[in-house]
Amino acid sequence: MSEVNPFLDPARQKELYGNASRLAGRSSALMRAKTSGWPVPETVAGLLKTHHDRPDQLGLVLDIGCGRGTSTLVLGECLRAQRIIGLDASASLLAQARERIQDPADTRVEFVEGDFHDLPLGTGACDAAVAAFCLYHSSRPQDVVAQIARVLAPSGLAVLVTKGLDSYREMDQLVVEAGVDIHAAQHESLYVAAHSGNLADLAATSLDVIAVQEEEHTFTFDDHDHVAQYLATNPKYEFGPGLYGNPEAIAATLHEFLPDRALSTRSLITFVVARLKERTSA
Repeated sequence: MSEVNPFLDPARQKELYGNASRLAGRSSALMRAKTSGWPVPETVAGLLKTHHDRPDQLGLVLDIGCGRGTSTLVLGECLRAQRIIGLDASASLLAQARERIQDPADTRVEFVEGDFHDLPLGTGACDAAVAAFCLYHSSRPQDVVAQIARVLAPSGLAVLVTKGLDSYREMDQLVVEAGVDIHAAQHESLYVAAHSGNLADLAATSLDVIAVQEEEHTFTFDDHDHVAQYLATNPKYEFGPGLYGNPEAIAATLHEFLPDRALSTRSLITFVVARLKERTSA
């Protein structure tokens, strides 16, 4: 078994995020399976509206780890912000994000390539910063939180979002039963660096936590073919030759060893709302 968590292995980042279509295929399969849980970008926007002192007068909103731009564009629709920047380390994902801007003349939305350990913005530049499903890609997530604190304006808010450690564990069991990866249940969670159990503590290293919200999202995959579309590029599993990136081959293996059936699974989604720490007088 590999001892390096793929989400924390710099050598695997190009493989995982250098091809936007691979991520799109996996995300599409997961979203088609979703049976309960509010959409995350809309929930983030709602939290900002509820907790920000001036939700209708936002200047710059930063969406960290924006990927293909889905959340960034939703934030743009939901918030009355003067400017919204989506930031990601993957040029491939950002290229697709830019293509998804429906109005090229809309200068409010911009996509920027950058490292979330060194945010390319000035101190106090943001009225709001969002980091959804990205902190677990850092072995030093507290450093990313420190950067978020640096770029927040005095009245600014951060919304951090992650998943529970045992998310999708029912899928691990299916993979083991089919013999696709007999060690699937033993692999370290992809979310170990920043998960539902430690996200508030991570935020508190540089910010004051003012709200924590949790919601269980549930998913039902229709059959083996549907599951295989999600599994094909999931980096958690160690597939045999010819399986990784090949949903047809994975589906054929599942069909060979297990009766076809629907698969239900779940994930705990945690939202942490935080602001700059209040300075205490000496």
